[in-house]
Amino acid sequence: MSLLAQIVLFPGCDPLDVIAPFEVLAAGSDALGGGLDVELVAVDGPGPVVSGTRGLVLNATSALDPERPGYVIVPGASGPLDGDPDAGDETIPVLLARFADSPAIPLIQRAFDNPQTQVWTVCGGSLGLAMAGLLEGRTAVTHHLGLDVLEATGVDVVRARVVDDGDLVSGGGVTSGLDVALYLLDREFGPAIARSVEDLFEYERRGTVWPDRIGAAS
Repeated sequence: MSLLAQIVLFPGCDPLDVIAPFEVLAAGSDALGGGLDVELVAVDGPGPVVSGTRGLVLNATSALDPERPGYVIVPGASGPLDGDPDAGDETIPVLLARFADSPAIPLIQRAFDNPQTQVWTVCGGSLGLAMAGLLEGRTAVTHHLGLDVLEATGVDVVRARVVDDGDLVSGGGVTSGLDVALYLLDREFGPAIARSVEDLFEYERRGTVWPDRIGAAS
């Protein structure tokens, strides 16, 4: 049985938070020769989802299913940092607050409750979940501009590139999607798979992983 990596799309999501892990995990799946499927998913099922970057449209191919064994990957949002919400400005805080109050949250809670499913986040994805009350008492990171807000929700903040809290793994800034996905391949399928994808992409992981479970194990 293949594990499934479900990358969650929502209106205003950051396309790089989506595409970076999608490409890394798809390449990892090829290197594995099976055993890992990767899909873009949305609460409403298949269809177009408008990202937060100049109207770029991403297409979900199926509905988010928290009962499927594997990984639910939550991206952050893209848009201006400052603006007037009363004037309808689609700022990143507004987009994340809207996601935190969306039907995706009960499904992601069910993913946390499923012992066969892990939740991984990129950039502001952890902040969206924290704003919904899903990460209180957990250890996580988000984009450096949102660390104070993340801490205010009751999260134990660690400023690292990737933070591993068991069934919750979070990444820092936008490009951390590469490192989060490579860490997933390394932790779940072994360093040879992760290294093969690094070589293919000509990219070397950077920054600190907290705690360094893989390094400690080796």
